[in-house]
Amino acid sequence: MPKPGNSSRRWKIRSEMTDGAQPGDVWNYPYLWARQARQGESEGRKSRPCVLAVTIGKAEGRTWVVLLAVTTQPPAPDAHALEVPETEKRRAGLDTGRPMWVILDEHNRDIVETSFYFEPQGKIGRIGAPFLKQVQAEFIKALRERRSLAVGRAEV
Repeated sequence: MPKPGNSSRRWKIRSEMTDGAQPGDVWNYPYLWARQARQGESEGRKSRPCVLAVTIGKAEGRTWVVLLAVTTQPPAPDAHALEVPETEKRRAGLDTGRPMWVILDEHNRDIVETSFYFEPQGKIGRIGAPFLKQVQAEFIKALRERRSLAVGRAEV
């Protein structure tokens, strides 16, 4: 599994279908924040919308994915986040009455095929390709700058 900042490997963005989950999908997912993981928690406190940003690759029939949290809480001034445009909120099935942000400072990694967290009815929508490309570009930038913390959710 490639790690951010490991110059011997490159993160490869894939766009193919992955057992019903693909980049751009928005899922209700029990996201585990990095601060909660540092405090010893292993489960997300609640399901929240998350953008499936990228698939990292397939190995031994397993597809690693990266999920970015969507929140209504305004990000801190030094945080790396993208505001979700109104059209994308409608497209993704999100609440259009509140501002929302995709958080790029941290991410959850999971394996689609063995995850306990992807519910069959958990997909709530999809963001459009142009906004997905923007999210992916900013996420890769955050990785290269070592500004995105990984929280592993998969049983390996």
